[in-house]
Amino acid sequence: VVNGENVNIPSYALKVGDLVSVRERSKSLEVIDNSISSNRSQMEWLEFNSETKIGKVIAAPERSQIPETIKEQVIVELYSK
Repeated sequence: VVNGENVNIPSYALKVGDLVSVRERSKSLEVIDNSISSNRSQMEWLEFNSETKIGKVIAAPERSQIPETIKEQVIVELYSK
């Protein structure tokens, strides 16, 4: 849920100030609780409240702030075909 609206688009682009939350009916799922409790890394560009399960985008992340190993060049090559 983004800003109170259900979103089912994986590539949805968030903006600074957007609120992201877990759907009400999914908040009690064990898989959600396990994921939140196992992922305690804090992002400088994201505020997260584990009690309410709501996050807020507070800044646009720089590439260096994203810990995932992503090969951007491979993505560019795929979409340029």
